[in-house]
Amino acid sequence: MYHRTARRAADEVIAGYSTSFGLACRLLGPRVRTHVRAVYALVRVADEVVDGPAAEAGLDAAATRHVLDDLEAHTLRAIEEGFSANLVVHAFALTARECGIGEDLVRPFFASMRSDLEIADHDDRSRRQYVYGSAEVVGLMCLQAFVNAGRPGTDPADPLVREGARRLGSAFQEVNFLRDAEHDRTGLGRDYLGVGDSAAARTEVLDRIDRDLLAARACIPLLPKDCRRAVATAHGLFAALSRRLREENGPGRVRVPNWRKAVIAAKVSLVPSQRGGGA
Repeated sequence: MYHRTARRAADEVIAGYSTSFGLACRLLGPRVRTHVRAVYALVRVADEVVDGPAAEAGLDAAATRHVLDDLEAHTLRAIEEGFSANLVVHAFALTARECGIGEDLVRPFFASMRSDLEIADHDDRSRRQYVYGSAEVVGLMCLQAFVNAGRPGTDPADPLVREGARRLGSAFQEVNFLRDAEHDRTGLGRDYLGVGDSAAARTEVLDRIDRDLLAARACIPLLPKDCRRAVATAHGLFAALSRRLREENGPGRVRVPNWRKAVIAAKVSLVPSQRGGGA
């Protein structure tokens, strides 16, 4: 009962925070769906620690960092012991233990979250480090679930597919950087891309996003069958956002209308599963 309750708590987090990711998750097979939601829930809670609620409660940067450090230590301990009194952490630990998500992925994620308390303006090096920890490792966590959920033992994913997962995570994150640039700059005092008002710099970021999306798309047929349509839908949604960002070419948070999301999901569902390994 406790396991089920923890997983329902993780489901509530994704339902409350993300329509696009929630749509893609519903297309995952039941073997992996719960695990991906557990990954997202922990990531979302950690992100919220540094993105406002802690500050709104009156915590300064030092106190917020302590909360984040404690959450990281608590998460690693839960993975080792198999239990947490925090329902979201417990759900993640269940997934980590079953799917082979270890310290090598958890620590870089929390390092990126900490950098939000320390770095206001990123250079190219710090941006790459941030994107790796905040997004690429999340893709790798999900990939561990795709490969290992419901199976005895845990195996590493194929290196080519790992590269695809990293590049898809990077594309997702940089799309969000562009979408949220105004809020990040004025509301949170952060600049991840250093684009400013430069159309050329913005185009360079969008070109990089599109290269990553193209590379990631080539790996989708190599995923387990019960994961391909969900990943292809998420890919399609962010490709649509990338196109809208090019068309808008200015500040403001673009979005894909709900009817367009439904069309993207429907088109993906009509494509027969392509060859590749997995369940």
